Amino acid sequence: MANFYRDTCPTIKSILVLDSEGKRIAVKYYSDDWPTNSAKSAFEKSVFTKTQKTNARSEAEIAMFDNNIVVYKFIQDLHFFVTGGDDENEIIMATVLQGFVDAVSLLLRNNVDKMEALENLDLILLCLDEIVDGGMVLETDGSIIAGKVSTHSMDDASPLAEQTISQALATAREHLTRSLLR
Repeated sequence: MANFYRDTCPTIKSILVLDSEGKRIAVKYYSDDWPTNSAKSAFEKSVFTKTQKTNARSEAEIAMFDNNIVVYKFIQDLHFFVTGGDDENEIIMATVLQGFVDAVSLLLRNNVDKMEALENLDLILLCLDEIVDGGMVLETDGSIIAGKVSTHSMDDASPLAEQTISQALATAREHLTRSLLR
């Protein structure tokens, strides 16, 4: 049954956010096409080099690269990329990219630049987790994604499984402090 879903659902191989120099800000790979970190870095560098001279600021652009479809968009000094197989639907990939860009824009209050992205890296990584799981597309609406990410606030009442690592550590620290003070 799992193979049925893999064969019929659109899948994403990677989502990349690079800066204006091609350096990694946030990346998530869902495919074994790039098994090592050096292979991933080489792929990121080559995709950046191939697309840096294009003007993908107003709307997303599509390119074929190493038997992969790459849909990309630039906002200020950030470059957003969504990669899929050569048999994937470009419109779905563009929708995933637009949902990701919209969610990041909402969460960063339309101040989408490198410094703001680095300061809010946890929100961007949570966006990636809300959009795609194991390569399968879960959500493409930017406002829904941003809403789900923003509800992941530091709340002791939320289950440990739904907290980020920093939130879980803060919760554990608080519980330890309370138990020591008793």
